[in-house]
Amino acid sequence: MKIDVLTLFPAMFAGPLDESIVKRARDTGLLDLKIHNLRDWAHDRHKTVDDRPFGGGPGMLLKPEPLFEAIESLKREKTRVILLSPAGRKFNQAIASELAQQEDLLLVTGHYEGFDERVREGLADDELSIGDYVLTNGALPAMVVIDAVTRLLPGALGDDESSHDESFSHGLLEYPQYTRPAEFRGTKVPDVLVSGHHAEIEKWRREQAKLRTKERRPDLMK
Repeated sequence: MKIDVLTLFPAMFAGPLDESIVKRARDTGLLDLKIHNLRDWAHDRHKTVDDRPFGGGPGMLLKPEPLFEAIESLKREKTRVILLSPAGRKFNQAIASELAQQEDLLLVTGHYEGFDERVREGLADDELSIGDYVLTNGALPAMVVIDAVTRLLPGALGDDESSHDESFSHGLLEYPQYTRPAEFRGTKVPDVLVSGHHAEIEKWRREQAKLRTKERRPDLMK
């Protein structure tokens, strides 16, 4: 998979995307990730990418000229252009799975008061938000999307079964899990998990996943 990111803050991506599963995916060629500075497509001496909104109001908007030029120069035949902003549809595991099937993504991160509407209308294939809150810019949401998508690429986790029974994989939170020792500070692992009875273990896990989801995220049960 190829992912390009267009941002005003390329240095923010250096640490998180050079560690763990994302690093391994990059090193093994599963993920071709490149970070681009939007100011490289600004042509005045101040590298201006923002201006005041028509009609007044607080803050600044990202201008259409550098965004159009940047996106059009980075976009290829199969590229899916995705804006990261609070106005997008809420990102979830189903969308991560959907994006993991794509060959080529271009993530465009917002800043200031967002994008000139002509960018949305003329360039975007999708618009995503990672939650109902506002961050200083779209770099962190882009990292979240990259991480969630990368771990779903075949071979990224080493064992592809690892991603099948996680939280949200089947619309439920993940069931409780335990490891050794079988008893710790007076608390024992549920007997069913050490019984060796695989059918009963699966039944217990399904029941616990439903119970945990009902208690903590009843909205997922609807």
